[in-house]
Order: sequence, then structure tokens, then C-alpha cells
Amino acid sequence: MIRSTLAAGMIALAGFTAPAAAQTTLQQANAVLFQQLEQVHRLSSAQMDRVQKIFARSGFMGQGNPKITRHPMTPEQCRARSPSSGYDNARNTRICGDKYMAPLYDPRIENASDARACIDQFEFPNIPCTYPVVWVKAKEAAEVCAAVGKRLCDAHEWEGACAGALEPPDYPFGAGSVAAMRSIHNGKYAASASWAYGPAFQRGICAQNSTKSASCGGGGYNSCGSNTYPTGAFPGCVSKLGVYDQHGNAAEHMNLPMAPDQMSSRGSTKLGVTEMKGSWFIWDKYRAHPDWCRWRAPYWHGTRVMSTASHENYHLGFRCCKTIK
Repeated sequence: MIRSTLAAGMIALAGFTAPAAAQTTLQQANAVLFQQLEQVHRLSSAQMDRVQKIFARSGFMGQGNPKITRHPMTPEQCRARSPSSGYDNARNTRICGDKYMAPLYDPRIENASDARACIDQFEFPNIPCTYPVVWVKAKEAAEVCAAVGKRLCDAHEWEGACAGALEPPDYPFGAGSVAAMRSIHNGKYAASASWAYGPAFQRGICAQNSTKSASCGGGGYNSCGSNTYPTGAFPGCVSKLGVYDQHGNAAEHMNLPMAPDQMSSRGSTKLGVTEMKGSWFIWDKYRAHPDWCRWRAPYWHGTRVMSTASHENYHLGFRCCKTIK
């Protein structure tokens, strides 16, 4: 396995210069990340100021602790196997209003132009062949999405993106609890369980063959490296709607509404509770839980999305959605 430090594999686009590995701090690494965000997504000064303040308040958000993170692949190696030009879809950019987004719709009955929302093709920063941002609370994920003109996805949107067809919202609000809602939902979809790449789980398809840091016990920032792959490094790990890395790499914060007025897709900003979607970077070695597309997780580390106590860790990131109609 080829290993690299965070700094050695920092750059996803030509023209940026990574800080020297021995001198890299989280702040230096994030400075490069901010340059990428501003240039690729054409963010305004005001948007960048909001994003940088959210990161600064956290003190941990970034692509991993540079002192112990060891990525198994560099951005250069990623680009060699997955040229980023292949992701720049002019039709999707026109529909979604930003690069590297995919329209959310049901191809069985709709066209892409019928989509009312779009989802990031890649984990944030939503730039191919960059490392996912982790150590982010659900509240911070929602705030960053808002800062860049998007929003946190509802659970059913992420699931539809993965399964290749956006279906109507299916939240059994009358069930009364997260556990009861989860049981009803999972029972509905268990017989048709599928993965973004097909009807059965496979190893070697997604960014799931990395290794936890030897020092990683309780999950702390100073002991667990975010040993992720560059986003989009596995071209076969893609859904029929063109969304990547929903299995492997980083798990992802999403919004699970507990009432109709908590649905991000309907314009709510107060949101529901946290839902952690997808698997993460060790899955080829150890499957800690199911991860099929429409599977909803137990209420792990559960809080309201906008709680300051929402969960963060070394393999937990996010991606954003955007309402377009």
C-alpha cells in the first residue's frame, strides 16, 4: 500500500503548493482547502469568510490531524485513475447551478430536468481527488452547507442518490420515536436492499480498504488519523445518478426529520435529528454495521442536528444538497 502524509497529498488542482510535510499544521492545511473551495466553486469573499469562521470555531475541522493521518493514496494517483475532467458535466452544472452536483430525480418516471434538488457528487469539499473534511459536527455541516448556498440533505435524498432513484419522502412521523421510525423504514426496504454499484455488497469497489491508526483506541483527535482516500478515487463506486463514495471513505451527517416542519427539502432551517449515512474507510476489512443505500442507522450519538453537542469524529464528514425549484 502506498502511504502519504496529509501534506504530501494535499493538492487536488494544479497551481497550489502544499506546505512541507514536517511543518504542516491544521491551519496550513485548511488554508489550501479554502483556496480550492474559492476557486473551484467560485465562492464570494463573504461566503469564504463564513466558511473560515465555522472552521476556526471548531478547532478540529479539516481533512484529518496532519500529525497522524496517513492517506493510502495521493490526489495525483487519484487523478491518474479518475481524471477530474470526466466529472465536469455541463448538463448537471446547468441544472444545479454549481460544479460537481447531481440532479435528484426518479429516472423511472422523470428526466434530470424535472429535478427539484441536487446533491454533491463528492463528500465536502465536493472537489474530485481531495480528501473529505471530517471532525465536523452535524450543526457545523449544516452551517457550512448554508454558507456556500446549499443545505444539509434529508435522509431520503441521500438514500435516493445512492439507490439511483429519488422516491417520495417516507418518514413515518406518527411512529413517535427514532427507533420506531427506523424499524418501519428498514422493514419496508430490506427486501430490496442495494448498493450504489449494484444489488450485492462487494469488497474492492469503494474507498474501504484503508487502516485505522495503530494508536486509535477511543477515537480521539490526537490518536486517530483520518486515513481516507481522495474522493472519486474509485470510479466504480458511483450510483446511477452519478454520486460517488456513498460507501466507504467518510460516513456522512444527514438530517432525519421527526416532523414535516423539520424537512430541509421543504425549506426548514430548524431541522430534525442526526442520521449518519454510509460506511467508512475500513469496511473491506471489517463491516461494523450494514450500509445498503436506504438503510437507516440506530440513533448513534443522537442529538438534534443543530445541537452544539452533535457528534464528531475522525471518519465522519458530510455532503450538501441544494434546492433548485
